[in-house]
Amino acid sequence: MTARMDQRFAALKAEGRPALVTYFMGGDPDYDTSLAIMKALPEAGADVIELGMPFSDPMADGPAIQLAGQRALKAGQTLVRTLDLAREFRKTDNETPIVMMGYYNPIYVYGVERFLDDALAAGIDGLIVVDLPPEMDDELCIPARSRDINFIRLATPTTDDKRLPTVLKNTSGFVYYVSMNGITGSSLPDPSRVAGAVQRIKAHTDLPICVGFGVKTAEHARLIGANADGVVVGTAIVNQVATNLTADGKATGDTVQAVATLVRGLASGVRSARLAAAE
Repeated sequence: MTARMDQRFAALKAEGRPALVTYFMGGDPDYDTSLAIMKALPEAGADVIELGMPFSDPMADGPAIQLAGQRALKAGQTLVRTLDLAREFRKTDNETPIVMMGYYNPIYVYGVERFLDDALAAGIDGLIVVDLPPEMDDELCIPARSRDINFIRLATPTTDDKRLPTVLKNTSGFVYYVSMNGITGSSLPDPSRVAGAVQRIKAHTDLPICVGFGVKTAEHARLIGANADGVVVGTAIVNQVATNLTADGKATGDTVQAVATLVRGLASGVRSARLAAAE
């Protein structure tokens, strides 16, 4: 599994551009539509997929992603069905890395060992579990790494040079730099500050640095991607799903295509990012 992630970032580095990392909520607004969205992402230009695990009590998600999780849970999405999404996706795509992102409670209830075995079998390449700090690495991080599943850690503007080595110790795949303090869906951060933060983290690790929180448009992706190894987009995609639902929350014939159109625009921004850095 680690090889798939490493190969993707190595290929992008050789190509001279950052990755587009796209987040969507598993099961939003229903299983079949979210599977269609997942399958459409790589063709639209996504390089890495973050598969959201819906949870009833998220702590770092803004209103858009909270609502997406509620829609998914209402439609019957479970952790088993979220793993099923990855398993179905892998039938036609064995190259795009998949990172499951969410909270520890559903994994704990599912059972750590069972979850990791099932995740590996489903073709999961990495995990982002936002409420497990490094001090709890024995809970999930170390067992995941022993199965060659990446454990991707978040760094924030408040992660200083004293704390950073602890955060990075067991991190693999890439580092997710949360570019602002707050919840998902906030406004775009200052690109110059992001550039400085990326360089500071790079002084501590050779892992790719992917930047998220606040990226909504192709221009945002271009500006952030000028200095980052990857640009993470989540809220904009989730909002695009929500905008293309019926009044009672059902998918329309335009839902999947609307997401694909947005992602194509974001991909064009990412692909022009190095031009922005050279200007």
